[in-house]
Amino acid sequence: MQDLWRLSATELAGLIKSKKVSAKEAAEAGLARLDAVNPDINAVVDHRPDDVLAQAAKVDAAIARGEAVGPLAGVPVTIKVNVDQEGYATTNGLKAQRDLIAKADNPVVANLRKAGAVLLGRTNCPAVSYRWFTTNLIHGDTKNPRDPGITPGGSSGGAGSAVAAGIGHIAHGTDIAGSIRYPAYACGVHGLRPSMGRIPAFNAALPERPIGPQISAVSGPLARTVGDLRISLAAMSAPDYRDPWYAPVPLEGPPREKRVAMCLNPDGLNPVPEVVAAVADAGKRLQAAGWIVDEIANTPSLREAAEIQTRLWLGDGYEAQLAFAEREGDPGALACLRGVRARVHPFDLSQALTRRATLTREWFAFLDKYPVLLMPVSGELPFPDHLDRKDEASFARVWHAQLPQIAIPFMGLPGLVVSTGLVGRIPVGVQLVAARYREDLCLAAGEAVEAGGTPSAAIDPVT
Repeated sequence: MQDLWRLSATELAGLIKSKKVSAKEAAEAGLARLDAVNPDINAVVDHRPDDVLAQAAKVDAAIARGEAVGPLAGVPVTIKVNVDQEGYATTNGLKAQRDLIAKADNPVVANLRKAGAVLLGRTNCPAVSYRWFTTNLIHGDTKNPRDPGITPGGSSGGAGSAVAAGIGHIAHGTDIAGSIRYPAYACGVHGLRPSMGRIPAFNAALPERPIGPQISAVSGPLARTVGDLRISLAAMSAPDYRDPWYAPVPLEGPPREKRVAMCLNPDGLNPVPEVVAAVADAGKRLQAAGWIVDEIANTPSLREAAEIQTRLWLGDGYEAQLAFAEREGDPGALACLRGVRARVHPFDLSQALTRRATLTREWFAFLDKYPVLLMPVSGELPFPDHLDRKDEASFARVWHAQLPQIAIPFMGLPGLVVSTGLVGRIPVGVQLVAARYREDLCLAAGEAVEAGGTPSAAIDPVT
């Protein structure tokens, strides 16, 4: 069978479980695809073929013994370099961490192994995972396979680039302010930022920062089909005692009316016409699939939520973060921290958490009325690469456009980005948001949007 790397994870796992394809064959296909296209995009920055084949051999042996091998049996997946994978450096895009070798898997990595996945390689991110662009001084520059002149997104830019180019069927990413959703948007694939607490996480190799009630960073999947996001969410969200913020909530919640609030211009975002058209088109797809779509003039506050999320993310320990970035010398990290200084420093944690409680209640009330919100991912099409470092006006332009991504994690809500098509060769998509732990509603709406358009597929990189 040719081009196994083109299949969805769901299709491939079914073939492997039924012994029509071996995990070894799938791994070899994944490695061959990596060798063929990664030199053009630099999405995967660390991989060991012998290790990949050894993992696949274990899956094949388990199947031969008649053992259960999990929903991702033999499926090649990639892991972002900012989480622990035993025996590999947790660099987070930093020279300072090139020798920080993990002694154990992060829970999300362990859960993927338990589900039968084969870990194909480690994907790139910007230094400290700060930016919506992906380059650093240790691993270099990651390119967007659809157009090397636009960003692959960030901070999970390597993940988005890899899965769009057919390197792995599912990519692991992390998201604090769009770091899963924006690479999915920029690379023309789908990405899910789950609710805070849905997927367990813990990095033993790294000094801990408070990631629970303050920052709301979570792991999640990127993939070429919404169905693959669904099965990877189930795999990633298995419980692990190491994460004190893990919430053992069922993946399927009570039935809700198929109703969507569609907001074309949330909180003064003023998106470009192509983005407005994509959201309106997604609304039509949902209507055609039997959803009630109510166009609304505005949402609860995104702007204030985004401002405070930025303070929680970058203002907490700002001076220490800046000193670390100066020692690293990474231009992108320094541009990010220096560019946001006025808005995040000084920092008042008590005030931030008080406002978060109020704004979260407002969002909960809104999502009690409307099970799903449909809105832009960004105010613009994917940016020219490294636009944030061009000048002050460009930096401000980037941060304004990303308002819908920064705000949603502040309330701990799930956000799903669905790719809806291309403008020329530039991807565009939409964002779906639901109440906390209602990823099922996001996915149901996302499948309707996906079904109404052209499916996302792996591509050969444009050079």
